[in-house]
Amino acid sequence: MVILILIITLLLYGGLVYYIGWRGYRWLRPESSSRRFKLLYSLIVVLAASSLIVGFTSGITFINIVGAYWMACFYLLLLLVPLAHITVILLRYTRLPRHKTQKWAGFVTLGLVVFFLAYGTYNAYSPVVRSYDIRIEKGTSTLDSLDIAMAADTHFGLLSGKDHAERLVKEINALNPDVILLPGDLFDDDIQPFLDQKIDEILSGLDAPFGVYATLGNHDRHDGTMQELIEALEHSGIHVLYDEIIEVQGQFTLIGRKDRIDRDRLPLDSLMKDVTPSKPNILLDHQPYELDLAQQEGIDLMVSGHTHGGQVFPGNLITNAIYENDWGHLQKEQMHTIVTSGFGFWGPPIRIGTRSEIVMIQIEFE
Repeated sequence: MVILILIITLLLYGGLVYYIGWRGYRWLRPESSSRRFKLLYSLIVVLAASSLIVGFTSGITFINIVGAYWMACFYLLLLLVPLAHITVILLRYTRLPRHKTQKWAGFVTLGLVVFFLAYGTYNAYSPVVRSYDIRIEKGTSTLDSLDIAMAADTHFGLLSGKDHAERLVKEINALNPDVILLPGDLFDDDIQPFLDQKIDEILSGLDAPFGVYATLGNHDRHDGTMQELIEALEHSGIHVLYDEIIEVQGQFTLIGRKDRIDRDRLPLDSLMKDVTPSKPNILLDHQPYELDLAQQEGIDLMVSGHTHGGQVFPGNLITNAIYENDWGHLQKEQMHTIVTSGFGFWGPPIRIGTRSEIVMIQIEFE
């Protein structure tokens, strides 16, 4: 069954690449098209299209980077080329010269691809700070307020690298938070680029009086053990909550869950047995599922990531249909849930319709 799905996926991908490649050839071909031009053009398309598969299977850095940018271009072309094609067909019913309309449609498509690549790259690498103000019952805590800086889905690796990590540290520290929360997908499926770029040392610069805490997500995995990932983060001064709870300086409780795909993940009610009910509690759960269950267990604030807010349009329409809260703030009775679009990105290094962000949560305790 898996092999059949793989074959169908490859055939579909190949068909779409052929369609885009053929339309591009019709636009680029010289009036006296030579055999050499056809071969060169075909070779470029095949190499670009295969970089996605070869990079993923081989792990070769350069091909991985080429594959990521090809994915961005392929996605944009998949949206724009059919639109240009339909426009050219409709313009055939006018008196405009067919050859010129086809050329101009090609130029406009190319211009839009370049524009959206630049715009998407800016959105991916230029995070904003998004703030939420909420109220929670303080119980026996002596705190009147708590400022939380939260960032998820950093996907530190080849493209979300050293510079992006330095940006994260600088912008979070500038907010002067009381505590920093990082709910998952800090790595991008491989620990080695993280260590090679010494991102662990960069993240050690994160500073907050109550500390820095993280949970792991579905991409926080590699060929080694989970303990290696945890040790890499804790070397940065980040306390990883792996199906664990911690009472922070007697003021509030943090509950950090394993990711939803982890078969050994404990049920939430098992974790909540050791939680002091009279203190505010905050749940870190990478994927924003089971909001009703969290609310019933008495969670005051649940922070998540994973969705990327869809990352590129129309992905947001899909995430909005899947998750009760795919981005932003939602209150369910006493529980507040906040989902971030993420500080980094997965796959193509672009964001269209979304923006990389750091979340600032300002809690007032009643």
